Amino acid sequence: MERNRLLAAGERFASGGAQLLQRHPRHLTALLAALLLGGGGGAFAVASFGPDPADLPVRQVREQVEPLPIEAQLEALDVHALRLFRSDVLRPTDTVESLLSRLGLHDPAAAAYLRQDAAFRTQILGRPGRLVTAEANDQHALEKLIARWPSEEAGEFRRLIIERAGDGRLSTRVETGQLTASTRLGSGTIRSSLFAAVDEARIPDEIAVQVADILGGRVDFHRGLRKGDWFNVVYEVLVADGEPMRTGRVLSVEFINNGKSHTAMWFQQPGRKGAYFDLDGSALQSAYLASPMEFSRVTSGFSMRFHPVLKQWRAHLGTDYGAPTGTPVRSVGDGTVEFAGWQNGFGNVVTIRHNASDVTLYAHLSRIAVRKGQSVSQGQNVGAVGATGWATGPHLHFEFRKNGEHQDPQVVARKAEGAKLAADALPAFRSASVAMRLKLDAAASAAQVASIE
Repeated sequence: MERNRLLAAGERFASGGAQLLQRHPRHLTALLAALLLGGGGGAFAVASFGPDPADLPVRQVREQVEPLPIEAQLEALDVHALRLFRSDVLRPTDTVESLLSRLGLHDPAAAAYLRQDAAFRTQILGRPGRLVTAEANDQHALEKLIARWPSEEAGEFRRLIIERAGDGRLSTRVETGQLTASTRLGSGTIRSSLFAAVDEARIPDEIAVQVADILGGRVDFHRGLRKGDWFNVVYEVLVADGEPMRTGRVLSVEFINNGKSHTAMWFQQPGRKGAYFDLDGSALQSAYLASPMEFSRVTSGFSMRFHPVLKQWRAHLGTDYGAPTGTPVRSVGDGTVEFAGWQNGFGNVVTIRHNASDVTLYAHLSRIAVRKGQSVSQGQNVGAVGATGWATGPHLHFEFRKNGEHQDPQVVARKAEGAKLAADALPAFRSASVAMRLKLDAAASAAQVASIE
């Protein structure tokens, strides 16, 4: 059927063409000739632009070339000279020679310069833990040495640069830079202690101290930890040129103690002092710290005990914290110093009145850092651990009195309420808590991946 249609169409086209040719024979013949000549002419023209390469002329050109002076060539090569970089951490016993040797430097002239350089002697040698980075040439001679350390000014750091100039001489300068905050995630499991857990997770000890302070009113970090308890934490690290300088603030933490979850998040309400809340928005930070010292070992609780000096059983109306002499002691809350001085068996002692009913006492101090009538804030240093008065060894004796009655300080800390969220701050807090929840989950996930690997 289809073939018949095509045949019919072809016949009609041929018939029409024949009729057209009969009517206009001259016009169609001229048109066809023009097309053929145009096509042939085009082909001829294209062919005429492509001669045979063998027919092209060949010519040789010779020129005299003067090379650059050898000094200029050496200078050009020196721009691309090999540079070697190496870093190492200062050790307590380091000398100039031992440090340069570990850095792969063999440069007697640089060693002589460093031995007499005051900035290097005071800020590098004898400062174990500081990171030193050296740049050397392909002859293992010192080109540049850089070290950084925290400044006494908040938010700043110092940068020491010893550098070789174009004339080969070394020079020293100390610069000031701004620290930047970097967020880190961490996760750990309690196998023996909180400090062992953060060490295993490569989390700074300062974070363990902060976690104990933040959740101390809900978790007994001295006696209540269980093997298998675990935690996730989000915290800040202050860095200088990418190098960690200081541990910053804990931003959020989740601690699972004996199967119960405890969470905390740092949040600052507009126009108010920042504080910690759980992720549901409940007030968390107590009006009193659970301990007058950074997280440490409790050697004696609030109970009856055999007095080591008086050799008799008597009520122990406080808590003893074993710690080396000189360990800082802090006020557990805001208040005013009521007494600072010597007091019989207590030795050097400080008492602080926090309000009409609450007074705290800090005894056996090796030194006192406040004076009577001085206002103090929560966490402020009031002295240092010692063994003055009736003490058989260095420790802090701490008491909490309410209306003259002795109280268990940890119980008081758990019951004391802190700041509460204002209604207008709730939307911002909820948004921040969702973000923190995601980061805590990410910390847990990262820990699980690491344990599988």
